Amino acid sequence: MDQLRFDGRVAVVTGAGGGLGKEYALLLASRGAKVVVNDLGGARDGLGKSNFADAVVKEIKDKGGVAVADYNSVVEGEKLIKTALDNFGRIDILINNAGILRDKSFQKMSEQDWDLIHAVHLKGAFKTTQAAWETFKKQKYGRVIMTSSNAGLIGNFGQANYSAAKMGLVGLANTLAIEGAKYDIKVNTIVPTAASRLTEDILPPEMFQAMKPELIAPVVAYMVHESFPDTGVIIDSTLGFASKAHLVRSSGAPLRKKHTDPVTIESVKEKWAEAVNMEKAKHFDKMADVTIDLVSSLQEFEDRSKLDSVRESYWKTYSYNSKDLVCYALGVGSSVVNPSDLKFLYESHEEFTALPTFFILAGMVLESPVIGQAMPPGKFADFTNILHGEQYLEFMGDFPGNEGEFTVRNYVVDVLDKGSSAVAIVNSEIYQNRELVLRTQQHIFVLGQGGFGGPRNSTQAVSVENAPKRAPDAVVEQKTAEDQAALYRLSGDLNPLHIDPNVASAGGHAKPILHGLASLGFSVRHVLAKYAGNNPANIKALKARFVKPVLPGQTLSTEMWLEGNRVHFQTKLKETGNVVIAGAYVDLKNVVKDTGAAPSSQVAQSAGSLKSDSLFAKIEQGVKENPDKAKSVGAVYLYNITENGKTIKQWTLDLKKDLTVYQGEPKTGKADTTMTVSDNDLMEIASGTLSPQVAYLKGRLKLAGNIMLAQKLGPLLKSDAKL
Repeated sequence: MDQLRFDGRVAVVTGAGGGLGKEYALLLASRGAKVVVNDLGGARDGLGKSNFADAVVKEIKDKGGVAVADYNSVVEGEKLIKTALDNFGRIDILINNAGILRDKSFQKMSEQDWDLIHAVHLKGAFKTTQAAWETFKKQKYGRVIMTSSNAGLIGNFGQANYSAAKMGLVGLANTLAIEGAKYDIKVNTIVPTAASRLTEDILPPEMFQAMKPELIAPVVAYMVHESFPDTGVIIDSTLGFASKAHLVRSSGAPLRKKHTDPVTIESVKEKWAEAVNMEKAKHFDKMADVTIDLVSSLQEFEDRSKLDSVRESYWKTYSYNSKDLVCYALGVGSSVVNPSDLKFLYESHEEFTALPTFFILAGMVLESPVIGQAMPPGKFADFTNILHGEQYLEFMGDFPGNEGEFTVRNYVVDVLDKGSSAVAIVNSEIYQNRELVLRTQQHIFVLGQGGFGGPRNSTQAVSVENAPKRAPDAVVEQKTAEDQAALYRLSGDLNPLHIDPNVASAGGHAKPILHGLASLGFSVRHVLAKYAGNNPANIKALKARFVKPVLPGQTLSTEMWLEGNRVHFQTKLKETGNVVIAGAYVDLKNVVKDTGAAPSSQVAQSAGSLKSDSLFAKIEQGVKENPDKAKSVGAVYLYNITENGKTIKQWTLDLKKDLTVYQGEPKTGKADTTMTVSDNDLMEIASGTLSPQVAYLKGRLKLAGNIMLAQKLGPLLKSDAKL
């Protein structure tokens, strides 16, 4: 790796007479920076003076470096910056490191103890940074470090003054990072724990020796280098270790049931646990993002309240990722024996996608209270007396991505009286980013709860359709595995009927039965391969009625009839001839007959700009400046940039013929190597904060084609990005 240097840069380091500040000054000077070594030379409490700064300057000069001493107080920050400008004509780097301690318990702390700490730590950083700010803006470049402490982030007994000042520095850095962004002024915070004058009689001797300042200095030096990518970050470092800290907010909770209800002390208490639940906490970089999130949450609450005022609803979230998609595909019979199934089983496949029936799972309502709440007086529904009778699924827009989170609304639209049993018709509306993406409907039989005088039919029900009265146009058979139910239940339906022999026997079955939705998954896969080009995005809607149970190990025979864009189908057991799924159909967007091969994946191009756009612009510039090096790679690369598991933009690096970098798929032929990665992960890889190898092993970077060619990008992009 090329050495990071600071030739031509001028750095001001406050409190640089010893400890951390000294190490910062020595390291920067050794890498070519001209350094202003500032230090009053006082003791830990700020009293007294010495010539520590002169000693550091001498050490720098003895090693061939350039430095001057400065003994001004940081409260007179303009004098420090004047020293830099008078001696070197510019300033590029400011490290606010000066500090003192006056520790006392809060009750015994004097106003002077409070004021002195704030003057040196917080006001000193303010004055010094403000004095340099105009120069930074004019030259459109600056690097600033604020020094905070874990006492500021967490608190510490006897350090109320120090903790308050150190947390104040975090707020100062965050705001200056925003104000300086357009001028390439980056302001960051270091939280160091190291041996220094401030800690020499506080830390145990062995710890004092281990916490060497020279272990932290390289971290700060990188943070003030021109290549450092971040601004407004808090980095905690000690003992040769670094980590990032930041504030997060919980998703919060509405403090009332409906938007027209008042907020009361009691309603706050009732909702408090949900309001402070940090399970889905989020970090925000801008105040505007906080406002947008709050407004969005309030609007969603109002929308829900209006919907719930029409029908009692049960809301939930449903998250999924590539592992869930693969597990489901195995549960409904996908196999590596069939090459056309690999796109459902291998997360790094260039066309990896979900099977359409997977998304039925998001709307499943067997655990929902809405069925029990909708039953007529004297009737009940629980886990012991309900069966899945019919299923409908409709895609409202683009096919969902390979990972994400849904917000799901379940509600009962009707309860039918079928004599001995009741049937609850349950709708599910499935939202992603506040957009309706899926609808499902389930007919749930509630055994033994009929006879209440209700209707037998409903206008709210999506009807099944009888198959045409002719021989089927196509038939696909597939034997289920003896472990099929045990495997499918891992996708979420844990009913013991499908795994426990005793429960199955009590229900009148010879052994645990296969889930109806598993059988449906098999059949829709058959339709997908036979008439949809094996492309799930071709599915618009599907409907099925479950008639009889299937035992694991039996063979499913899917009979299909094509009429226009609708494929009618029914599923029989080969061993008995019994129909197990009836009145079923799949509506297609496009009919693609008799092929198991999948067409090219569809990409929803993003109209907006992404963080990685600037990265590809930089790569394009690098290719133009180094054509010989680019041509030596001799390959074509395609980047699929994703968001929520869905490809939203593509970039091609043609380093074989045209030596071009452009948005979209390769203009001729196919890419030698395809890389699929999210916008955020790509930027982390490029900045070096995420190793490409780690990203690949964790499934965050997916490679297809000639994987070894990915390594050839290294020499070309070494100075700009670790891709």
